[in-house]
This record gives sequence, structure tokens and C-alpha cells, in this order.
Amino acid sequence: MVNMTLAIPEDLHKLIRRHNEVKWSEVARKAMWEHAKRLDIMDKLVSKSKLTEKQAEEIGNKLKKEIAKRHGLAG
Repeated sequence: MVNMTLAIPEDLHKLIRRHNEVKWSEVARKAMWEHAKRLDIMDKLVSKSKLTEKQAEEIGNKLKKEIAKRHGLAG
């Protein structure tokens, strides 16, 4: 398995430290798998589409923004 280092906001770090009973690396791994699976599905759908590359990029960007919003990653 490969190790990865993440930068997180200080307030999130404080909250995480209060719950050391949670296996945070497992939480992060599961979240990344789910997000990656969604992106893979989107890529497969777009690859079979008759849309132009620009149209596909616009749709992809909108989807990514909505996914980020849903997961609290939008600024």
C-alpha cells in the first residue's frame, strides 16, 4: 500500500484529534474510493458520448463542483 500525506485545516485537525478512536485513514480511504468510483463512471459515460470535448468538460466541471459541494469540499 502507498502512503499519502494530506493537508487539512487546523479546525478539522482539532476535531479529528478529539476522536482518536476513529481510524481516520480508513475513513479517508473509503471516501477517496467512493469519489474515484464516481469519477470513473463519469469518465466512462463521457467517453461514449457524442458531445464535444468542450461540452464534456463543462458538464464534468459542473458535476465535480456538485460532488465537492455535497461532500463539503467546496469553498
